[in-house]
Amino acid sequence: MNTPDPTWRIGLVGPLPPPPGGIANQTRQLARLLQEDHLVVKLVQMNAPYHPDWIERIRGVRAVFRLVPYVVSLWRLCDRISVMHVMANSGWSWHLFAAPAIWIGRIRGVPVVVNYRGGGAEAFFEQSWRWIRPTMSRASRIIVPSGFLRDVFGRFHAEAVVVPNVIDLSKFAPHRSYVPCTPGVGGGGPHLIVTRNLEDIYDNATAIRALALIREHHPEARMTIAGDGPERPALEALVQSLQLTPWVTFAGRLEVGLLPDLYRSADIMLNPSLIDNTPNSILEALASGVPVVSTHVGGVPYLVEDGSTALLVPPGEPRAMAEAVCRLMDSPGLVSQLRSNGLEAVGGFQWEQVRQVLYGVYREAMEP
Repeated sequence: MNTPDPTWRIGLVGPLPPPPGGIANQTRQLARLLQEDHLVVKLVQMNAPYHPDWIERIRGVRAVFRLVPYVVSLWRLCDRISVMHVMANSGWSWHLFAAPAIWIGRIRGVPVVVNYRGGGAEAFFEQSWRWIRPTMSRASRIIVPSGFLRDVFGRFHAEAVVVPNVIDLSKFAPHRSYVPCTPGVGGGGPHLIVTRNLEDIYDNATAIRALALIREHHPEARMTIAGDGPERPALEALVQSLQLTPWVTFAGRLEVGLLPDLYRSADIMLNPSLIDNTPNSILEALASGVPVVSTHVGGVPYLVEDGSTALLVPPGEPRAMAEAVCRLMDSPGLVSQLRSNGLEAVGGFQWEQVRQVLYGVYREAMEP
């Protein structure tokens, strides 16, 4: 059993809410879990507020006001830690935040564990690997949340260890009086939810178009979209054009503490994304006993099995998504099967299991 050494001091480098999002929420949760295991955690925030705050309004200059304090904080961090855990993503986030942390850790002689996330990794690596590789090779260990990303790294001859995302099953749990596809909270019909940000890669428009098709067979169906982002005006216009305004609620971005109630009110969760890795929204739905209909993209097939723990459909096809939802609405036995299998599968994402792998990685990274 891998138990933490009480003398370990963990330098955790990553974004924090606000805004709430996958990596930011995972950073905050990991810091809490490590501290609950009585480890010293020193946190450096990638998205720290600007000082003074009016600098945020000046493009170009604001990057300097964030990066200079960030680099200084990383340098000072190395005086106080045993290992650095860097939450990394693709694109500019890699170049501006992850890469400096890795190089500073290397220069200061601190082992660095790169925790790489993001469904766009393969395209990013194909475009920029010759620039990424020299930095990535300086990491002591690379960890990823899914077999999908492990395989992506393998195609670029880099070894990564799977350390799954953590789901708090004390928060995300099934509704005790769950009855599939029955009138939901507030007297509505079957309640569909989407819990992704309103960005083009998550293709919320497909879920909305699917609802229009679903309502041809189940006119009582309704949808809540929990998330925010630049696509909201276009999505609201789409809802209006499809005459779905009474049946679609834009709930905005919900704090993690409010999400469990939303899942418990839901009959089916939709994940219409075009690019994905290991979406926590799917894990949260499984833990809440909510059947999932998702696109068959990125790491999703590594996370759930079509017909066993979820129903998977091609991306960008509203009719396929609508047919899968209607299949669930008309098949209580299938709903019960997905629900039971999903609850069993999500057990492997508890901290009690994940911590064993993570602490083993820390121990290996710190070995001389």
